Amino acid sequence: MKLLLTSAGIHNPTIQSALVELLGKPIAESTALFVPTAIYPFPGGAGMAYKAISGNSPSPLVDLGWKSIGVLELTALPTIKRESWVPTLRETDALLVFGGDVLYLRHWMQASGLADLLPSLSETVYVGLSAGSIVLTPYNCDAEFDLQFVPEGSDMGEDAGAGLGLVDFALRVHLDAEGFDDSTLAEVEKWAAGIPAQTYAIDDETAIKVTDGTAEVVSEGNWKLLMPTDREEGLAGGVGRE
Repeated sequence: MKLLLTSAGIHNPTIQSALVELLGKPIAESTALFVPTAIYPFPGGAGMAYKAISGNSPSPLVDLGWKSIGVLELTALPTIKRESWVPTLRETDALLVFGGDVLYLRHWMQASGLADLLPSLSETVYVGLSAGSIVLTPYNCDAEFDLQFVPEGSDMGEDAGAGLGLVDFALRVHLDAEGFDDSTLAEVEKWAAGIPAQTYAIDDETAIKVTDGTAEVVSEGNWKLLMPTDREEGLAGGVGRE
């Protein structure tokens, strides 16, 4: 797949240009499916899902002027014949995966069969937002936070610190954003020190574009790339705009 992993959606012209490049045609000529699933575990999640689906979220995804857009609800897919939704997915130009609870999203991506399908969708552009981006990495940086939303008696919390591992780098989003105390650069560096992979820390004006396994930063904001070899000396590389 072609990936555009964002912190907060298509927030500026640079990220939107990257999306159009990946699509290979204008957004107005492209079809999309929107996945709201990750937001449900949070208090008020149903309302936030509605705002996102209706294009009233502060994180732009649905409201970009798509030719057509539908909703792919992962929790419903295990009870639906695959021939009812897989062809639609394969024909869609972009899969828009909303933010929320990484652990919950990983669970339903696997339970629905979507996780297994993703590598075969070579022409589809996967656009992740926050949790929708983190879930593709090998590590769930929100594991401790997500565990509080796991229902009692559920095994959903097993291996909570893992993502799907469809990319080989870790990701921290909302860098230095107001209200995200664990996303200061100091906190991100502390977390990344225990990760044996490079870690991108990106703010809401930044995204990671991945084509043919190669990652590229697209940004009008701030970002850092933390390399495993740098951490013993507490150094950070890949500095974006300061």
